[in-house]
Formats: sequence, structure tokens, C-alpha cells
Amino acid sequence: MTELTRVLVIEDDPIIGEMLTLYLTEEQFDVQRVESAREGKFALDSYQPDILLLDLMLPDASGTELCAEFRQLTAIPIIVISMKPSVTVRIQAISSGADDFLVKPFSMQELKVRMDAVLRRTSSAKPLAVVYKNEDSTIATEVQQGLTLDLERRTIVLDGEHIETTFSEYEIMRLFYQHPNRVFSREELINAVRGIDSFINDRAIDVHVTNLRRKLEKNPKEPQFIKTVWGVGYKFIR
Repeated sequence: MTELTRVLVIEDDPIIGEMLTLYLTEEQFDVQRVESAREGKFALDSYQPDILLLDLMLPDASGTELCAEFRQLTAIPIIVISMKPSVTVRIQAISSGADDFLVKPFSMQELKVRMDAVLRRTSSAKPLAVVYKNEDSTIATEVQQGLTLDLERRTIVLDGEHIETTFSEYEIMRLFYQHPNRVFSREELINAVRGIDSFINDRAIDVHVTNLRRKLEKNPKEPQFIKTVWGVGYKFIR
């Protein structure tokens, strides 16, 4: 029998909380709902969820710093569900460790699609176990293959090596990573980091992409990860 995906819902609104619980249970998820940040932190240990749905307005805590607090406690995917629709709040939440952001009211079907998407990404990003042997013992070591993001350190990981980036470079790469093969115009990339980098413009985007290629590509002149789509912008190949 396949084990159900465990979803921790931290939501104090009784109506929304009940709707989420009923819908996700019907969709074959194992759901536990709590109503405060304190209960949520306790449930991370006792329930050990696979994914977290986090409201930003709770009785004992509020704001995007909640994302940072929970990100420090767990590496599981975090999807923020919030009444606040502003781009600034979304950017702050993603920058603080959220993997996705949904504004209330939202479609339950869209929520499930987004949950499935982040679960697929995190599942495909799990490290491979490589066994090295010597004469005395067998030592198991985890080696990360390919390109992934370390959300806790806010760094890019390439074949197990942490690549340091600027704040704006990381935010651009995070957007690419969350939407592989999607073409982003320069304007979309500007909007992704606007409010964080007040000097961002078309030229700055090109500079950030050039710097990312220098750090990530074996041959920056023939990039394998970040491709230029002439006349439009860039896309990330994973």
C-alpha cells in the first residue's frame, strides 16, 4: 500500500482550514491542521509532514518572517497561503524560504497542481547515495548530482558544490529553477527582483545572467542551463 503524502496545514481560519482539510483528504493526502505557529512547530516533529501550507496571519505570529522561521526548522516544501496580494509580500515570502505563494481566495485545483509541482521538484532534487569502499570499511556518502537550490543557505548547489551568488542573482535563479523551460522576458525578471534591487533594469538583468553563467556553466559561451531566447529573454533548462 502506497504511503500517503503528509500535509501540515497551519491556518487559523476555521472555514478555510476545514475546506483545505476536506479537499486534500479527498485527494488522497494525509492532512493535519493546526491553528498557530507554536502548534505548527511542534507538529513538524510529531507529524513529520512532506509539505507545509502556511498562512502568514496567525494568532501568535504574522508576516513573512514566519517563512524564515519555518525554513530554518525544515527543508520540506512550503507554500504560503495569504490574503495579501502585493508583489512585495510575495517576493519577501519567496526570499524567506517559501517555494510558492497563493493568494486567498484560490482554486483548490490550482493548489493541488502547485503542491504536486513542488513535490516533484523536491523529489527529483534528492541526493544520490554513493558508496565508497576501502580496505577497512564501507562508507556511505551522499553526493548531489546536477544543479539544485539550497534554500536554507540561499545558495546554488552544482554537483555538490555550493555556489555563492548575489541576492538578485539568487532570486533570478530561483525563478528559473521553479519554472524550468519557461521563457522569461527581461521585464518579468525585473519584476521578480524589483523592490530588492532598486537599480534593476534590462542591462542589469543581462549582467546578472552573464554572472550566473560564469558561475554555473562549464562553457559560458555555450550555456547548457540558461539559454537566450533571442528577441524575448531567457529560459532555464533542467
